[in-house]
Amino acid sequence: MVSMFRCTTLNNDNGEDIDLSRDGSHYSLSNAVLPSLGARSHRRVKLRRFIVSPYDRRYRIWETFLVILVVYTAWVSPFEFGFLKKPEAPLSYTDNVVNALFAVDVILTFFVAYIDKTSYLLIDEPKQIAWRYTRTWFAFDLISIIPSELVRKLSPAPLQTYGLFNMLRLWRLRRVSALFSRLEKDKSYNYFWVRCAKLICVTLFAVHCAACFYYLIAARYRDPKRTWIGSTMENFLQQSLWTRYVTSVYCPWNKPNPKRDTIQAASSFAQRNQLPVRLQDQMLAHLCLKFRTDSEGLQQQEILDSLPKAIRSSISHYLFYSLVDNVYLFRGVSNDLLFQLVSEMKAEYFPPKEDVILQNEAPTDFYVLVTGSVVVGEASTGDLCGEIGVLCYKPQLFTVRTKRLSQLLRLNRTAFLNIVQANVGDGTIIMNNLLQHLKEINDPIMEGVLVETENMLARGRMDVPVSLCFAAERGDELLLHHLLKRGLDTNESDRNGRTALVGK
Repeated sequence: MVSMFRCTTLNNDNGEDIDLSRDGSHYSLSNAVLPSLGARSHRRVKLRRFIVSPYDRRYRIWETFLVILVVYTAWVSPFEFGFLKKPEAPLSYTDNVVNALFAVDVILTFFVAYIDKTSYLLIDEPKQIAWRYTRTWFAFDLISIIPSELVRKLSPAPLQTYGLFNMLRLWRLRRVSALFSRLEKDKSYNYFWVRCAKLICVTLFAVHCAACFYYLIAARYRDPKRTWIGSTMENFLQQSLWTRYVTSVYCPWNKPNPKRDTIQAASSFAQRNQLPVRLQDQMLAHLCLKFRTDSEGLQQQEILDSLPKAIRSSISHYLFYSLVDNVYLFRGVSNDLLFQLVSEMKAEYFPPKEDVILQNEAPTDFYVLVTGSVVVGEASTGDLCGEIGVLCYKPQLFTVRTKRLSQLLRLNRTAFLNIVQANVGDGTIIMNNLLQHLKEINDPIMEGVLVETENMLARGRMDVPVSLCFAAERGDELLLHHLLKRGLDTNESDRNGRTALVGK
């Protein structure tokens, strides 16, 4: 057994001993494992003729040279794909030279010994080397050295974009990864700085690729002005290649991000003022929803505000008239009043669990639920929120909070009253609808609101205009007296042709 295996050693390029035991064509290499026990000889062992050791100094220099060419490939492949429509000198000539050098490496690889990962033996048998290479990386390496001009001519029309095939050459980046892996394990180099260098290289490559892709989109999009580069530089296609490339690198990473900045500012504000977590969540959810609706083209109110009033009113009428017509407060009012109210309403989105109205809040707006769900008890599509506070001009009675994503129509109190003031008959109908609604609600709180509202009516302290007929029908002499003092016409009739005196 001792005569069959003779332990010997050789020196690698770093001066480390590599222990070998010869048995025909196999050599046990201890570079990846611990040296064999008792290894003392330092004689060099020759491999088979024409076979190259992977640890040969000259082969290592060749590999390092190829890494430099890989860096060139990593830059030029995305650049040609994004910026060039056809081969241009001197890049096309340089590409062919680089491909020729990698072709030499493909041939050379068939003569480079390798380590068997199972037995840790250095294999120098040509057939085994060739078989291993052909069933692993050979196909990828072969594809990466084919001239782009040839591929462009042979490809179908949709795939004849110059540089598209070149992207397959980024396969060569595995050599850079292998280099960094080797350097990280080499005690001659500081691990921290090797990792930093690797991170810098990855970052630069990502920025370069992004710039090339952004330019490709801008150059081939049907409306370049809607792209980052097109919006930054007019007629950028007529600029020099260098100017276009620098702009492409600069634009994506220096374009302001209002969403990120606004959310960051809101988060900082909340933390600085130590706001409750629930309130912080509501702030961020509202901002995220706002940016989401903007990005998805749902800026309904912004679009409406940019249009003439006539068009804006027609659109609002088409979208919301049927919904508002079914709201209990506006049943029976004139079409003219409804049309004016709908034109003044503004659609807004609210995320889940967001407060729409706070209890005891000043009555500045009321809302009509379009879609979604809110909690005031339970509200559904077409229900009103906050109308009692607006009509009676008193602090809001309840907190209104959304249960899920909701769309609501908001109507400002001032705008509402200005419209109703010019339509006394409709104001009377609205007030009747409110009182009837309060009577139908079986709730002690609402019974108190009803009594308080009737007292305010009797004292003439309601902002919603009512007619003499309304006071006469209710038999409210105090309200009738207040209305007569305001100078209302006693001959004014309601829709049924009755006057206040007849009604009385």
